[in-house]
Amino acid sequence: MAKAKQFYGETLEVGATEGPEGLALMGGKVFVYPKPDHSPATFTVLNFIVEDIDTAVDEIAGKGVTMEQYDSEMLKTDAKGICRNDGAMPGPKAIAWFKDPAGNILALIQEK
Repeated sequence: MAKAKQFYGETLEVGATEGPEGLALMGGKVFVYPKPDHSPATFTVLNFIVEDIDTAVDEIAGKGVTMEQYDSEMLKTDAKGICRNDGAMPGPKAIAWFKDPAGNILALIQEK
């Protein structure tokens, strides 16, 4: 929980208040708790909506966060780890994925 508190509270700066059962994030809108037999999900578990994805990626990468890289027919990220939508497909303008200390997949999303 100490790593999670540092990551969410200091690295991502979303506010992390520790309680007896885990961490309340973003003023209590999200709750993170320990699980002894935790296995990270293979999908995104939490999205953060941002105004400017390039700025947001640069900011957290500057704090040591590694963006995930994908290179498949359906999903490609650029050198910064951002998947950009040119408007030809529905969905957000851009997404960048990264992992928390427990291996959970999180994302930054810039809507259109």
